Amino acid sequence: MKKEKGNPAKELYKQMRVLNCKQIWDDEVMRFDQATSQERMGRVAVVRAVGVVFSETGTEEQKEKARTWLRQLLHDPCEKIRRYAMAALPKIGAGPGEEAELLGLLRTTGVDREKKFLGQTLEKIAGIATLKEIEEGGFDLQTRQKVESNVARSQSPSAICMNSVLSDFRGLRIHLHGRRGLEEIVRDEVNDSPAAHGKFRVAEVRSGLVAITPLAPFTLGDIHALRCFDTVGFVLGHTSGKSESIEDWASLITSPLSRNIFKTFTTGSIRYRLNFVAKGHQRSAVRLVANQAYAACPEILNDARSAPWTIDVRPTKEGTSLELSPRMTPDPRLYFRVQDVPAASHPPLAACMARLAGKGINELIWDPFCGSGLELIERALLGGVRSICGTDLSNEAIEIARKNVTAAKLESVQATFACCDFRDFQQIKGLGPETVDLVITNPPMGRRVPIPDLRGLIEDLLSVTATVLKPGAKLIFANPVRMESTQRSLKLQSRRTVDFGGFECRLEVYLKLAEPRGQIKPS
Repeated sequence: MKKEKGNPAKELYKQMRVLNCKQIWDDEVMRFDQATSQERMGRVAVVRAVGVVFSETGTEEQKEKARTWLRQLLHDPCEKIRRYAMAALPKIGAGPGEEAELLGLLRTTGVDREKKFLGQTLEKIAGIATLKEIEEGGFDLQTRQKVESNVARSQSPSAICMNSVLSDFRGLRIHLHGRRGLEEIVRDEVNDSPAAHGKFRVAEVRSGLVAITPLAPFTLGDIHALRCFDTVGFVLGHTSGKSESIEDWASLITSPLSRNIFKTFTTGSIRYRLNFVAKGHQRSAVRLVANQAYAACPEILNDARSAPWTIDVRPTKEGTSLELSPRMTPDPRLYFRVQDVPAASHPPLAACMARLAGKGINELIWDPFCGSGLELIERALLGGVRSICGTDLSNEAIEIARKNVTAAKLESVQATFACCDFRDFQQIKGLGPETVDLVITNPPMGRRVPIPDLRGLIEDLLSVTATVLKPGAKLIFANPVRMESTQRSLKLQSRRTVDFGGFECRLEVYLKLAEPRGQIKPS
């Protein structure tokens, strides 16, 4: 059977993709410039390679040379070469000069395909000049919106405002999303939190979701005073029926409720990214919805690049639900997370574990597998903590935990960290039999790094914990194996199955019992 030949242009691009800027410029670009028209067509992949390689590794001087060369190619007699040059320019970085060249070409070309690609390029690099051109007409809704988004991104940067007050909250429903199994902890935090008390009421609790309704004017800061949820979404409304409802979705995006939330909590331009939850990329639907919403309200712009808001289209039993969610990276609640470690705890999970401990007084807390220190920090932020201690086999993790604790500015909390096996706890100052008020930890799960005897590791953890805890103290940990504790002094208080991001794990709370009378303590 005859083997099919591959795409020559793609193969050539792959060969040049591994070259450095100097090699491409001195060899390939020079060869391209000296070639005949027919030869240049066969080697047009060099134009694409320049755009990619120079954007990734080129110096400013090299990029400027490349820009000048690409601008010259915009006037090449071959439409295909011009098209490749258009696609390469935005990658390297194009300014007013390149924009003017593209606009000039747009005014003079009579090739429809070229007009299309010119519009796509201008969407990425557009400035004030293109915006003025748009105002004179001749652009479709999609191009107009992308150009406006691009200009708004640079001329009117957006940010989420945490302290602005939403006063008109009639009929508003807010969804606190989190991992399945933690809903009750999120609910209890809403009911107990001083920041949320009197401002929100729990309306519903279901798998992975706690719905709340406002009772008084509030800020985003009031919501993010809660630490146990993952993401927050303002429900804009619902659509019925299984078929896509472009008109209904666009109407909800530009509704008075949506505009009120956008304007209250946004400084700068209002931009959002449309996301179809559990459906993957829906480019056609995104384009249709965004264009219709833009036609109804041009001040609300769809922008997939660094938009401060996401509008999630979520499937429901009856149809779909639209939620408006702020995109804040980093999460303002994690101001202390200077660095992280691989396989670190999910921050809301760490906050939930800390709440399970209840309120303490003058506590000494130990995390045998401290990682980046999230559990210790979350527990200390709740108050009643005198001292925290973290151990880990990774020296890098210990250093990161130290930095994060310092950034957390835990007043009057003494911190001790040691790179060692948790079984060697007696080597650490302050740790010994019946010295610890709380052990809180998320041990290795054996998924990223195989652990030869995971069950044995957990058995040792339970044994050591039974030794170091004071009577009446607690162990809170994520148990990756289905096993019961053989430690008679540890009584299981609660157990819940939690989604750990693709697999289930048991979050368990144990109480250290007082020793029976007459039992001799180990020396």
